[in-house]
Amino acid sequence: MNFLGYILLGISLSAPVGPINAAQLNKGMRHGFIHAWLVGLGGMIGDLIFMLLIYFGVAQFLTTPFMKTFLWLFGFFILVYTGIESITGAKKSLHVDHAIRQTSKMKSFRTGFLLAISNPLNIIFWLGIYGAVLAKTSDLYSNYQLLLYSSGIFLGIFLWDVIMAGVATSFRRFFHERVQYFITIGAGLLLIGFGLYFGYEAVLLFTN
Repeated sequence: MNFLGYILLGISLSAPVGPINAAQLNKGMRHGFIHAWLVGLGGMIGDLIFMLLIYFGVAQFLTTPFMKTFLWLFGFFILVYTGIESITGAKKSLHVDHAIRQTSKMKSFRTGFLLAISNPLNIIFWLGIYGAVLAKTSDLYSNYQLLLYSSGIFLGIFLWDVIMAGVATSFRRFFHERVQYFITIGAGLLLIGFGLYFGYEAVLLFTN
């Protein structure tokens, strides 16, 4: 696989609908491109941390039952809180001025970062995908080439982040305010749904 192939791998890894994409849609609809992009950027930093942990061989600690239970619970609270905030914020946005609707850029970044690092599926996902990439390439390529191909994956994630931010912003620009309201509500419900799933997994781990 060449460098372009690793970029496409990064895009394909980011494309499936998940908490980060839902949060980007939410922020993009309510606050515009920069906030949606910052959610994705926060998620990218979380992904980068996982990639580094896997590269240095310490990520196995995160898959212990205790850590997985903790992360499921942490993710549950973050997702449900973000989903509820999305729904209540969508309702308020119909009645308040645009200037009042502005939110902290750091808050958008923090939302993406917390969603990424609190998702055990993300950890297992990166262990399986990036771990397999390392296993395949470490015997064939030098450390420099490993770094190059890893940066290709990360560049693909970055490109998808920009695409999602653009899509969310275009929804905000071209849809009527009432339609934006229902899309934002849907994104909030999706986040809550992910959160409830995380909580369910935490209960299963705790009771087994």
